[in-house]
Amino acid sequence: MIPAAAEDWRARDLAVLWHPCTQMREHPHALPLFPVERGEGAWLVGMDGRRVLDGISSWWTNLHGHAEPRIAAAIARQARTLEQVILAGFSHAPAVELAERLLALAPRQPGRDPLAKVFYADNGSAGVEVALKMAFHWFHNRGIAGRTKFIALTGSYHGETLGALAVGDLPLYRRVYAPLLAEALFAPSPDAFGSVDAADAERKAEAAADALQALLEAHPGEVCALIVEPLLQCAGGMRMHHPAYLRRARALCDAHGVLLIADEIATGFGRTGTLFACEQAGIQPDLLCLSKGLTGGFLPLCAVLATQAIYDGFLDDSRERAFLHSHSYSGNPLACAAALASLDILAQDAVLARNRATAARMGALAAQFRSHPQVAEVRQTGMVVAIELHPETGNTEDGHAVEIAGRRGLRMYRAALDAGALLRPLGDVLYWMPPYCVGEAELQVLARATAAALEEAARCA
Repeated sequence: MIPAAAEDWRARDLAVLWHPCTQMREHPHALPLFPVERGEGAWLVGMDGRRVLDGISSWWTNLHGHAEPRIAAAIARQARTLEQVILAGFSHAPAVELAERLLALAPRQPGRDPLAKVFYADNGSAGVEVALKMAFHWFHNRGIAGRTKFIALTGSYHGETLGALAVGDLPLYRRVYAPLLAEALFAPSPDAFGSVDAADAERKAEAAADALQALLEAHPGEVCALIVEPLLQCAGGMRMHHPAYLRRARALCDAHGVLLIADEIATGFGRTGTLFACEQAGIQPDLLCLSKGLTGGFLPLCAVLATQAIYDGFLDDSRERAFLHSHSYSGNPLACAAALASLDILAQDAVLARNRATAARMGALAAQFRSHPQVAEVRQTGMVVAIELHPETGNTEDGHAVEIAGRRGLRMYRAALDAGALLRPLGDVLYWMPPYCVGEAELQVLARATAAALEEAARCA
């Protein structure tokens, strides 16, 4: 029996809200709404009293747990002094302090000028737009008009605004908007799926890098930037690759005069085992996009880090050569205060060291699913575990990359929710990306919910 209050909220919601990434016709029956009253650490507590483990960190944003008191207190303190101010011609302490700390933490590569400037945007997609425009405009300011193309990876996803969609390769998201999109080139993904060991994964990465080299050679002087999600293509199905690809990509960009954009919107702040995924390859991008976990999951904010050379390319007496992109809430003081508190927690609680132990336990628990008849592969990068099923027959919705797509995806989602965990399958992929505060009890819930989802998948077969 669903409490009347929860049922009332469902009805009120469906009367007024249009939900993201949802075919609304699936509500309220195939995809029942879960009205949330509050969050507690790794848990979401529904208005009907049910507790559900947030196994996907609320779309990969939450790092330290819901309602983390230190971040909440930092936001409250900031709200009592300055809640918002225009960042054009004005400044404030949280924006400056956050920029200083991000630049000090950013990936560095010997012999390369470090990332030196921070441009704030409102969210991840907006940050990708900033990086793409900066890359093109930098060449334009240097009088190089022919570099108008971007290279992205097959299976990539960088957001859903038009510029970000143009460098994405998930058909169901971009197909309808194709007439509106700028032209992009797509290089083969270095996806390590099916690799028998690290050496095999590295061979696949090298082969993909060879293909990237051929693509660059086929378009001399046309490409302004390569954009990649380092180590982990998240929305593309949690596809993982060997760091060797990033090393080759960095070298190839240098050889061909192309900028490298690292989209660490989802992979940053410890998700892959290091603070930033680029660190595992020992490379530094020219532009680095950070969002999602930047504020610990409390408020929307994106930071785009750029080298001094890129910044200097916009300095001129002419305003047309300035970077005139803007957002009303750029560098919002509340969001910056939340991000500073999140960075404090990462440092003071030795989160990355603790995550290594948690990741090892996640891997051990997920190993049991390798022998499941529905499972094709279990893979892991840091605090992300992906359990890929054999393809669902008859799925016509590009299900490899679409959340809870097809009959099987919906049923797995509901089975996991009934078993106490929020897991949103990416087509054929169930994945774990929990907040860093999870302990043994929470990981056991994840394992049980995954088992329930797989058994439901077997019934769909």
